[in-house]
Amino acid sequence: MELSEAVRRRAERAPGPRRRSRAGLLIVAVGALMVVVYAAAFLGVMRLEGHDFSWISAVYWTITTMSTLGYGDVTFESDLGRLLSIIVLLSGVVYMLVLLPFFVIQYVVTPWLDRRRMARTPRKVPALLRDHVLLVGSDAVTQAFAARAERSRVPAVLVVEDPVEAGLLHDQGRQVVVGPLDSAQTYRNAGADRARLVASTLSDTANTNVAFTVRQVSGDVPVAVTASKPVSTDVLSLAGSDHVLELGAVLGREMAGRVLGTTGRVHRIGSFGETIIAEAAARGTALVGLTLEQAIGELRCCVRILALLRKGRLRPMKPESTITESTVLILAGEAPELAAYDEQFQVHEQSEDPVIILGGGRVGRSASRELTAQGLPNTIVEQLPGRVENSYSALEGTASYRVIDGDAADQRILRRAGLESASAVLVTPRDDDLNVYLTLFCRRLRPELQVVSRATYERNVATLYRAGADGVLSYATIGATDLWNHAGLSHRVLVAEGNELFLVPRPSSLVRRSVRDAEVHRRTGCHIVAVGDEDGTLSYDTESIPSAPGKLLLLGDRHAERLFRQTYLKHRRFRSGDRAGAAR
Repeated sequence: MELSEAVRRRAERAPGPRRRSRAGLLIVAVGALMVVVYAAAFLGVMRLEGHDFSWISAVYWTITTMSTLGYGDVTFESDLGRLLSIIVLLSGVVYMLVLLPFFVIQYVVTPWLDRRRMARTPRKVPALLRDHVLLVGSDAVTQAFAARAERSRVPAVLVVEDPVEAGLLHDQGRQVVVGPLDSAQTYRNAGADRARLVASTLSDTANTNVAFTVRQVSGDVPVAVTASKPVSTDVLSLAGSDHVLELGAVLGREMAGRVLGTTGRVHRIGSFGETIIAEAAARGTALVGLTLEQAIGELRCCVRILALLRKGRLRPMKPESTITESTVLILAGEAPELAAYDEQFQVHEQSEDPVIILGGGRVGRSASRELTAQGLPNTIVEQLPGRVENSYSALEGTASYRVIDGDAADQRILRRAGLESASAVLVTPRDDDLNVYLTLFCRRLRPELQVVSRATYERNVATLYRAGADGVLSYATIGATDLWNHAGLSHRVLVAEGNELFLVPRPSSLVRRSVRDAEVHRRTGCHIVAVGDEDGTLSYDTESIPSAPGKLLLLGDRHAERLFRQTYLKHRRFRSGDRAGAAR
């Protein structure tokens, strides 16, 4: 569970002061009532046995019995009295050993611990801290950014309003500043005027207020915010935001860009300067059946094969590795070179098969717009009638998409949408459980179909791959990567969920080693795919790592990146001058 979600649910479960007082009074009243009733019963049974006791003695006997002390100086002689003793004893155990400790922990110990945590949560960053990134709020995107910053040794400070949430983040080792998000003093305490970026991922209205407030502190610091609705983009820009990220639209475009089609054509997924990073499916091309060495020999252009993917997983880059129908090639080259690759390998006489989009929300509609712009026919399956047509009023005259109303989990609906002839399925709902179900469902109906699925939380990415997804993209990773690149940090390109291309300073310990050094991959899990200059320009005409200062382009997941930095860059910390490297 993401931290913000856990805190929200905890807050929902946690009683407020008024409710806490009522519960405490109720527990005390129940205890007092039990003592009065049992004391009265004690006096009644004792009179039946011919004994006369005072109320003080009755209360004394009740409390000693309920608390299991049982001094034995007052006892019953009859079975009725012994039965009453058993009842008082058992109810006393439940009350004093269960209810009272719960009351003490819930209403005394826990608030005391929360107050201690609040008291030690930082309200201000050190005066010497600069070139840091301020992350306003704590959701999946900011958590992913903060984790990436920790691996890269980039200072990142989370600004949150809830002291309890701030305490939990502080306990996890995150840099935190707690304070009202609509107060300029909070951002002064967080050093907004010295930051390289302020990023806010709250609601559109809250982001507007944050942008206005930050601008009171500094008119120069870049401000990046997320937007849920397209209409909010202009308002957020007017409020002072330099960069507005529509996560739903970006995720939809990224998912559409991962549709490989059936003709082997190149799809751009990112760039480093003039070098374009692209992917191309081997299916249906002359590359199928060749080894990697043979494929490189077949290339008539200067395109470089950076990696081989299959089912979203990296495959060994060995000369004898075979390219199959399910292989995806990660390519690098300039635009003319990639065009030459298309000319050589794309199956021009074959038209693209349609794409099915499950879900007509913001992500699904954005994916459909992107596919429509590329001239790819697509079909949206949406359960709510009329939802998509209203959103597509601006696309009058286009005829490359159609809408099917119905449940995407119904096999008959999918067949009406054209599942049998589709080239790919995009699974776009917000619910990860539903996405796992739909991914597995489509994979079983058509095992050879390309399935690209959306994940809201990073923890479900591995599950979606196991369910049969060829590619998975998550809100957290897409948002964190966009904000990271906008902050001017080491540029990154998301290849597949969990695998990124990223630049690092060139370690002196790797000088004159082969670019394809197997030991680096064995020790860290990172693949060295290219060598770059100080400005991030990639070069592909070298087989060994030169001694001149520069950068390395690596491919790997977050664990591999952490191992590489610990192994080869452990003495190097982030410097403000490093930003000049690769952001494009």
